[in-house]
Amino acid sequence: MGTYGTPQLEVIACTVADAVAAQKGGASRLEIVRNLEQGGLTPSFELVREIRETVDLPLRVMVRESVGFETCDEDEIHTLCEAARKFAMLRVDGLVLGYLKDGSVDLALCERILNCAPNLNATFHHAFEDANDQIQALMEIKRLAQVDRILSSGSSDSLARKVEQFELYQRLASPEIGIIAGGGIDLKAIEILISVTKIREFHVGRAARLDNQADGEVMTELVSELVRKVKSIK
Repeated sequence: MGTYGTPQLEVIACTVADAVAAQKGGASRLEIVRNLEQGGLTPSFELVREIRETVDLPLRVMVRESVGFETCDEDEIHTLCEAARKFAMLRVDGLVLGYLKDGSVDLALCERILNCAPNLNATFHHAFEDANDQIQALMEIKRLAQVDRILSSGSSDSLARKVEQFELYQRLASPEIGIIAGGGIDLKAIEILISVTKIREFHVGRAARLDNQADGEVMTELVSELVRKVKSIK
C-alpha cells in the first residue's frame, strides 16, 4: 500500500504543459483539476484525454463541481456521475472526490459517484479535514471499497501536531488505505515528514509551480528537486 511502499510524488496538473513538466521532473502520479485556486474542480473530458495521450503517468482526476464539500442538488450530482463515467473510459488510475453531510462523510453520495466508475480506485480529498471528527470520518471512508488513499494536510497549523496526526491517521487507515501528505506542504515539510513518519506519498500544488502561485505553471526543476527529496527516503 502507498503509505509504506515506494516513495511517490503526486503533482497537480491543470494543463497539458503542467503534465509534461511534471513527468519530465520525475513525478510519480498526476492529479488533474481545473481552478486550482478554488481547491480544484472537475477538469474537462478533453483535457484529461489529451493529458492521457501525452504522458505515461498514472492519473487521478478530480470530480467536484462546486466549492464546498456538500451538495444535494440533483443536477450537480448528475454532472458528477456523468464525469465519473466518462473519465473511467480514459484509462485513468482513479478519481479524486470527497463529500460531507452534516459534518460526516456522505457515504451515499460518494458511493453513488463511485458506482459510475466501478473499476477505478479513488482518493478521498480535503473534505476529510472539514469533517467534524477526522477519526470517525476515517472509519467511514474505510467503508468505501474503492477508496485506497486519503489526502490530508494533517489537520493542524503546527508541524509537530501534523506529525502526530499523520502517524495516527496512518495507523488507523492501514492496510486498506494509504495516507498522502498534502495541503500546502513544501520541500522543508517533506524533509521533516520523511524523517519522522512512515508517510511515503506526497502531494504538491503550489510547491511545484512558478513563484509558488496557484496560477503559475508547473516547473520541471521544482518537481525534480521535490522528487530528489522524496526519493531520499531510506
